[in-house]
Amino acid sequence: MNNFFNKILRTYIKDNKKNHLFENDLKNIEINKIFGSINKFSEKSEIRFVGGCIRKILKKEQVDDIDLATNLNPEKLSECLKKNKINFYDTGIKHGTITATINKKNFEITSLRKDISTDGRHAVVKFSEDWYEDAKRRDFTINSIYADYDGNLFDPFDGKKDLENGKINFIGDAEKRIKEDYLRILRYVRFFLNYSKFDHDLNIKKIIKQNINGVINLSKERLIDELKKIVKSEGFLKINKDELCFEIILLIFPQLKHINVFNKLNDYAINNIKFKDFDFLLSLMIIDDSDNTDYFLYKYNLSNHSKKRIKFLQNIFSKNLDNEFFSEKNLWKIYYLNGKEYLIDMINFKIFRSKKTDSKLINMIKFFKEKNQPIFPIKAKDLMEKYNLKESKMLGQKLKEIENIWINNNFKLSDNEIEKIVNN
Repeated sequence: MNNFFNKILRTYIKDNKKNHLFENDLKNIEINKIFGSINKFSEKSEIRFVGGCIRKILKKEQVDDIDLATNLNPEKLSECLKKNKINFYDTGIKHGTITATINKKNFEITSLRKDISTDGRHAVVKFSEDWYEDAKRRDFTINSIYADYDGNLFDPFDGKKDLENGKINFIGDAEKRIKEDYLRILRYVRFFLNYSKFDHDLNIKKIIKQNINGVINLSKERLIDELKKIVKSEGFLKINKDELCFEIILLIFPQLKHINVFNKLNDYAINNIKFKDFDFLLSLMIIDDSDNTDYFLYKYNLSNHSKKRIKFLQNIFSKNLDNEFFSEKNLWKIYYLNGKEYLIDMINFKIFRSKKTDSKLINMIKFFKEKNQPIFPIKAKDLMEKYNLKESKMLGQKLKEIENIWINNNFKLSDNEIEKIVNN
């Protein structure tokens, strides 16, 4: 998916008298269809790229998401998509967001709007045809940059200039912006760590500290979603060096008790952290020998797969491990019982939390990545046919005993050993 987005917005940035231009050298059929359909719908209809994808293109970063904005209201947008046989579904129709689906690829399209009222969590909006009205309701100047298909920028609050200068400026009154949506405190942390070239403005620090309690009213889904963006951003490793950002994160997520693990990573961890997903990085911050992990997983709505991965690591690293735990023989056993993903997670966890790079463990990762998971070659019906046994609880126990011996014997077992167990 990342490659797909980067192909759509593969650009080079060019100085001219007006502004930086995006000159797309690769047109994509999905984007062509969406832009063509909306721009031709009526004389005034228009669609633009907005926000994060523009910001990342200007900073020559990896584009992993595309936001689109249109001056069509949701009703007209739906009509346009139907007319052009583009499948779509409502993802936030109350706030004007519709997701178009082409060739199994999703594109979020949001109608221009202005806020009528806000409560710090949600906003009541009115749809608009005014691009400036939509821009001024956004949070930061660097997030209010729009571009048409040819890369012509609409940048009413000089977000591009702030981005180049490394300034994180709220649009309008900072306290008003924060009180409209307290999630903007966390968004400030993300943008500051990634783009700021200055110290925190003293007034901004004061406003954030005075309003930090408003975050408790936000949904857990929005909080964890923003935490994911922060942790996976390139600037995250600065978190331990910035007093305000560090304080904000721990006030909102006190269970990240081991966030300082990212303060002094070994060489392997530094070189590989960008390849690790949120679940793994989260586990490094919350796992210890207390109930900290259980509380975090109870509080936040992670997927069952994410919870299972993290609980697996917790069960291992919440207790003292002997020297033989990471032996090749034991790692093979863990591989068989839990699979490759969990095994690699476990070894990486051990490496990331170590002060020094362990070359033996690194070699183990390379070794097991190339190995297939062992398959137990004996089934209940094999024993029933060969030894004239009937299906029973005892048969299950015999099979389990055979499997355990097979595992402990490096996945080897002779017919004589099997017969001995069956007849015992």
